[in-house]
Amino acid sequence: MYKSFYNLKSAPFSMSPDPRFLYSTAATREALACLEHGIGSRKGFVVLTGEVGTGKTTLLRSALQSLHVGKVHTSFVFNPRLDILDFLEFVLTDFGVPPTTRTKSSMLLQLNKWLIERYAQGDICVIVVDEAQNLSRDMLEEIRLLTNLETSSEKLLQIVLSGQPEFEEQLRLPALRQLRQRVPLWAHTSPLSLADTWAYIAHRLEVSGTNASIFSKESVELVHEYSQGIPRIINLICEHALIFGFVDRVSHIPAAVIRAVVRDLDLPKPEQPAGSPKSAAAMNQTSSDEGSSFEREQERTIR
Repeated sequence: MYKSFYNLKSAPFSMSPDPRFLYSTAATREALACLEHGIGSRKGFVVLTGEVGTGKTTLLRSALQSLHVGKVHTSFVFNPRLDILDFLEFVLTDFGVPPTTRTKSSMLLQLNKWLIERYAQGDICVIVVDEAQNLSRDMLEEIRLLTNLETSSEKLLQIVLSGQPEFEEQLRLPALRQLRQRVPLWAHTSPLSLADTWAYIAHRLEVSGTNASIFSKESVELVHEYSQGIPRIINLICEHALIFGFVDRVSHIPAAVIRAVVRDLDLPKPEQPAGSPKSAAAMNQTSSDEGSSFEREQERTIR
């Protein structure tokens, strides 16, 4: 509803993992290169870790989209609580291969036959397992055994295990050493710095059709402070800020709007280290801000 008001062609802060919106930092480029090389070179396993909301899925979709091969077949497994039969059934179905019978041996044979056919066509087949930190040890072992589907020189199936940072700790357990030893490449995502938050917001606005600076310097500082550089939370705050700004017909989002948004979303204020100065956004708060309509947002709820 705010797109025409801000001269936007699309919603810039959508939560969907659209590769168009991938903002390139040094860490992002390194992780992207790792994923592209691991999948494109048929290394078998790649592990991707990062905090919740740091863009792992967007990064994966961008890597898969950029591969220059005949065709990429992808199965995204978003439920790590599946048992092995459900897992194999889901993977086959997601690959577009309905299981003929629901036994482990038959589904593995069917998967292997299909993978060989795809390999002969020069295609790459990828299973992406999300929330991998929630996989049981038994399921991790079953997934490890899937990499035994191979030719004499290359893996038929590429597996990306995507999870939170604690997944790295899990893989260091002695019981999982066989899996860890088979992972040749590790990729990581991380929160954005203040400078990257500014560039990230500008990038998403540009992709959506405008080069205008819709957010003030102070508002971006507040966005970074409350989001702690997590892209998903940045998107959440900025999306609501555009709605608030549209309702009040404000073309340039001030810090007061961000304060109203974080209050409306009930976001906790990050703790300041002892003795640290207040943020520039807080120091630059003016009396006019305090008296503005945005400071009276306690009575308004926009969900």
